[in-house]
Amino acid sequence: MASKDHGRLDELQRDPYPLYAEARGTPGLTFVPELDAWLVARDADVREVLIRSDDFSSVRALLPDVMPSPAVLQVLSKGFGKRPTVVSTDGAPHQRHRAPLNRGLSAARVAALVPYAAERAEALVDDFAADGRVELMQAYARKLPGQVIGRLIGIDPQDVPAAVYGGYRAEQLLFRPLEPDEQVGAAEDVVALQTMLDRYIRDRRAHPRDDLLSGMVAALAPGSGELTLDQRHELVSSFQNFLIAGHLTTSALIGTTLLHLLRDRRQWEMVCDDPELIPAAVEEAARYDTAVQGFRRTTTRPVTVAGTELPAGATVFVAYGSANRDEHSHDRPDVFDITRPLSRRHVAFGHGAHGCPGSQLAREQLALTLGLLARRLPGLRLDEEQAPVVMRPTLIHRSPETLHVQW
Repeated sequence: MASKDHGRLDELQRDPYPLYAEARGTPGLTFVPELDAWLVARDADVREVLIRSDDFSSVRALLPDVMPSPAVLQVLSKGFGKRPTVVSTDGAPHQRHRAPLNRGLSAARVAALVPYAAERAEALVDDFAADGRVELMQAYARKLPGQVIGRLIGIDPQDVPAAVYGGYRAEQLLFRPLEPDEQVGAAEDVVALQTMLDRYIRDRRAHPRDDLLSGMVAALAPGSGELTLDQRHELVSSFQNFLIAGHLTTSALIGTTLLHLLRDRRQWEMVCDDPELIPAAVEEAARYDTAVQGFRRTTTRPVTVAGTELPAGATVFVAYGSANRDEHSHDRPDVFDITRPLSRRHVAFGHGAHGCPGSQLAREQLALTLGLLARRLPGLRLDEEQAPVVMRPTLIHRSPETLHVQW
């Protein structure tokens, strides 16, 4: 996408909900030039597209908004080439990538990880609890999920900050307009992340452990011999994707949930007074301001959706965030209300074959975060005089740029 379009794209991404509402009220699908895609906005249509994976392919699910320059491509050539991952495959290849993730994110493994997550969350709050104010995104929301996903994957704690930083730099490289020098710098950081992941992958081949890294290596590259270069490329791509998906989206969900609870003191105080409301707060936050707003799909043949005829090769943007505000599926959809009856009838974590395998781990981290902050910092309130809340211009993990709070 040309850089001249980024102003309009940023405006749309910072607040996509008015466009969603307009699209839901318009017959058929709406073509959105900023996305270069047809917008699938109604809940029923979103669910239909997501279960018709033969007709709507995920191969181009994550198209970049910024095309890399020749200088960037030269830097990236020193790392590991992009390969299909669980997000960008269909059918049997998708199942091949997903099966080890399902095993690594089983209910038992998630439950075993929760005490570690709680321990790390307490330690992060210890670092600022006496200060009276903090910027929560940097001090907490962007740290806890990285530490938890690092533990799950099998990354040494001292390497987690570099892994998290590399993930954010990969996002910047693909989705943010940067000056030429900045672009090259981001590419160098991505290559550094890939090199680190490759080192871990080769180590687990030689010395398997009881972690997700070892399970993925065994599943995607069966055998015990030295990994081929092509296997290393695929494994690095898979782990880079999983690492980024595993921490960016949960960080975003923590940030937006706290934002909406603290903007309505009554609801924050309800959580503090009655922790049994936390599960409903988690689901309502996921529905109301979805971290992953949607993914692209590409038609594999001529199809009709909502009365709109699409040719083969057409791009649609399947808007989870819009489906979750659909008036036909949710009562008072534009109201954030944690007293709604507890329901998971939303698509915040996807639907169908590509439903998020890490949804329970994300829910657990958000729930323990709300419980911890309600117990230790019940006087928490937004400090928008210090810095008004601005949403990050992204549809992949919608969240506040910063979240200044005091108590």
